[in-house]
Formats: sequence, C-alpha cells, structure tokens
Amino acid sequence: MSPAKQRVEIDGRTLSVSNLEKVLFPEVGFTKAQVIDYYVRIAPVLLPHVAGRPVTFTRWPDGVEGQTFFEKNSARHAPEWVRRVTIPSPGSSRGRETLDMVILESTADLAWAANLAALEVHVPQWRVDDDGQPALPDLLVLDLDPGQETGIAECCAVAERLGQRLEADGLDPVVKTSGSKGMQVYAPIEAPADREHPSRYAKQLAQELSAETPDDVVWRMEKALRPGKVLIDWSQNNPAKTTVAPYSLRARVGATVSTPIGWDEVDAVRDGSLDPAALRFTTDDVLARVEEYGDLFDVAGATRAPLPEG
Repeated sequence: MSPAKQRVEIDGRTLSVSNLEKVLFPEVGFTKAQVIDYYVRIAPVLLPHVAGRPVTFTRWPDGVEGQTFFEKNSARHAPEWVRRVTIPSPGSSRGRETLDMVILESTADLAWAANLAALEVHVPQWRVDDDGQPALPDLLVLDLDPGQETGIAECCAVAERLGQRLEADGLDPVVKTSGSKGMQVYAPIEAPADREHPSRYAKQLAQELSAETPDDVVWRMEKALRPGKVLIDWSQNNPAKTTVAPYSLRARVGATVSTPIGWDEVDAVRDGSLDPAALRFTTDDVLARVEEYGDLFDVAGATRAPLPEG
C-alpha cells in the first residue's frame, strides 16, 4: 500500500483512506483527515436523518476551489457492507431508467463517503421501504434563499412566519441553517394523499406569504424577481429533488455546516438581540452544540401530522 494510503478500522469495518493531509478548504487549512474526523464524530446525530434515504453526494476531489460533481449512481464503488438500492431514475438523469444508490447507515459508511471527498450529503424527503422502493414523503421542507441585499436576518423573519403557519396547521416545525446563505424549515408529516401533495401545500404557503408581503417574499424562481427579497423555494418537495442533510458540511468558505437551530435563536435574530453572524457554524461549533443541546433537529420526537387537503 502506498504511503498516501492507510487502513483504518471504524465500527468493526476496515477501509482504506488516502491523502489525509490534502487540504480541501484552503482558506482555513481544513484537511481530508479533518473532514473524515468530523463525519465520524457527528455520526450519532447525522445518521438518523439520512436513515433509509438514498444519498446524493457532492464530491470535491481537489478541494472546494477545484472541480466538483454530483454523484447519485455511487453504489458501483461502495464497499460490500454499504447498503445499495436501485431507484427509478428521474428524467434529468440522461436517459438512465434506474440509479444504483447508497444509503448511509453506519459511522463506517460516513467515513467511506468522506474519504471520497463527498463533502456534502443530500437526501430526499422520502425513505425507501423494506423492499428498497420509494415510499411516500415523510418530511415537508421550505428552503429560504436570500436574494441580493438580504441575508440570514431576513430569512429568520420569514422562517418565523412559516413556523407559525405550520403550527396553525397542526404541524411541528424544526429549522436549520443551510450552511451557506439561507436556512430551511422542515416539518415531519404523515404519508400524504399522493407524492405531489407536499409540493402543492408548500407552494400555496409560499404564495400566501408572498401575497401578504410582496416587498419581502417571492415564491417564483426568476432571479430578476429576487433582489431584496427572500425566495421560499417550495419546489424542494418534488420527489426527484434533494436537500442538504442536517449536520452536513458545505463546500463553502470556512468549512461551514448545515446546522439545526432553536426557534429561540430565530426569534433573537429577528428581534435584533442576536447578531445574524452567530448563526454561521463551523464543525467545532456544531460538535460543541450537540454536546450541550443534543439534536435540535429531532424530527423523530416531533409530532407527525397530516397535511391539510389541497
């Protein structure tokens, strides 16, 4: 084995890792070894949120300043212990009828992915059933994307309103930063009437908030409409789409993390008592928060309710 490679044992699995000193985040000197270490340490709270969900990786083999690519069809180079599922391919996958995807279930699985420089982990709002077939969605997501001249403070104001609407509809929302510019509001849901029900419901919410405050909120995707406003991206509920998982690294300056936060933190930013910059978290920040607060994105412990008809 070359000096650049070594074998490690994690959770009873032996895997080969390589180029551990390679810097993947040059601006902070964050190496592949640190990426693997973070994913191993965050595994207890990350894994429940990706359990049963086919994973899409964003891989950065030469670091965040190099070329990147999305990878769905990743089972072909996975170790034998990693769970594989064959999923019907969405129309965007260049004519493939199926994708051979992986599901991350163990700390060793996360370490294998991190060694591929799969910096980001993205999952859909649905799981597979016991036969490996896509089940109906069990999560609703509203992705808040700030346009020019807006930021996390404006996102917090919109998130607060969305949280109130979801609670009024009997749902139990949780919230996290995107690890980039915005944030996401989620709610666990009972199996909907059909796969498109969450998209219809989310679109209606986005349209209502946009109609109430058209100077602050936009629901349409056109970039020309977005300066000075927060886009409520309801389309992430499309079964073919994925969203960055809680606790995933982001390929951004500073090696930031998509981090669950409390509604009290949203309120504090909204009322001006907390600097919006306080909602930008590094790996060390996130590990410390989990040790102090546990999993603030505990959808398993939240009330799961049906979506209103629509």
